[in-house]
Amino acid sequence: MSRPYHFPHRRFASFPPCLALLLGAAIVAGHAAPAHAADPPNVVMIISDDQAWTDYSFMGHEVIQTPRLDRLARESATFTRGYVPSSLCRPSLMTMITGLYPHQNGITGNDPPKGTDRNLMLKHVKAAECLPELLAKKGYVSLQTGKWWEGAPSLGGFTSAMTHGDTSRGGRHGDLGLKIGREGMQPIYDFIDGRDGKPFLLWYAPFLPHTPHNPPERLFNKYKDKVDSPHVARYYAMCEWFDETCGQLLDYLDEKKLSDNTIVLYVTDNGWIQNPQGRNYAPRSKRSQYDGGLRTPIMVRWPGKIKPVMDRQTLVSSIDLVPTILAACDVESKTDLPGLNLLPVCQGEASPRDTIYGEILEHDVADIDDPSASLQWRWCIEGDWKLIAPHGGGKVELYNLAKDPHEKNNLAGEMPDLVARLTKKLNAWWTPK
Repeated sequence: MSRPYHFPHRRFASFPPCLALLLGAAIVAGHAAPAHAADPPNVVMIISDDQAWTDYSFMGHEVIQTPRLDRLARESATFTRGYVPSSLCRPSLMTMITGLYPHQNGITGNDPPKGTDRNLMLKHVKAAECLPELLAKKGYVSLQTGKWWEGAPSLGGFTSAMTHGDTSRGGRHGDLGLKIGREGMQPIYDFIDGRDGKPFLLWYAPFLPHTPHNPPERLFNKYKDKVDSPHVARYYAMCEWFDETCGQLLDYLDEKKLSDNTIVLYVTDNGWIQNPQGRNYAPRSKRSQYDGGLRTPIMVRWPGKIKPVMDRQTLVSSIDLVPTILAACDVESKTDLPGLNLLPVCQGEASPRDTIYGEILEHDVADIDDPSASLQWRWCIEGDWKLIAPHGGGKVELYNLAKDPHEKNNLAGEMPDLVARLTKKLNAWWTPK
């Protein structure tokens, strides 16, 4: 694969060399060397594409093997009750770039209204304060690989990219960037090697384990006799293939002695439950209001700064990634971000939040300026209780996730007072038109 394209109009000054690791005063030509701040941490975001929250060894899956992500989980503050606000990839991914809910950043669906130029939707990414451009103010360079729906990645502040985003050349959701992982990791290695010592942000959002489910034959053969469906076997093999690429990336950080000063964050854009009868997803997963589409493990690894722990209680969201990264990198945003800086929680403090929220929207945007027009459901989780409220009328759903993690027993009719209280919370969070 070719080296990633570097946008010529984005230039950054070299970051000064770090002397913070020297103990005591260094004497140079008889004078004390000036003190410098510690090197800012590098940031690596690993984003799985279409994978259920259950589908990892460390999450208890009995068949799928994910040894490299298992190791990352052991080395991280791993939140097993992580969520994305929306179970559709484009709006979900943009919560990780903007730190805003879809109805706040205006990015609500994958494709524009029928007959509308998709370039008209790019005004939202242009208007937002995006993570790469915020980090650029601190001297960071950045690389986009894999999924990207927002035209040229430079619109989000990336200084380098695999994706071109040009709709006249087939740009939609990643184009050339979708080769990462499936065809090797060399563009990432080239970027890391060619950054001239500058701190970096890496966006690794490969088209994995997303369809087409065409894993290496060795991995398909590993799973084909363990399950009854070849479609399920191929999906399982894709999960392990993705795991292997994550291992290659993490190994390269080790090889270059970058791991100790690199924050690695892991999340999935949305869930996927494989249809055993075909190549598509089963109900109650992708695009749904259920945990099969919304829940994901979220991991944060920062050696020496974050204590590894498997946290099975704290509710966290993909909107927390941006404020966490900005806090770690000592960068401020002018935007009033709704998420949490997770660093104190990762270090053992109790979360100040007891409820998380989300919204399920149409695949095709109904109105590029009105998020309410695309809304199907709002949802919230308080402790073990999850409320799902349909937009425009319909059946309200209430589940106890501790007793009913796969949301089979709707308790809304039995607990009207709890439904009313959680509905009030939802309306305080966002009251759509």
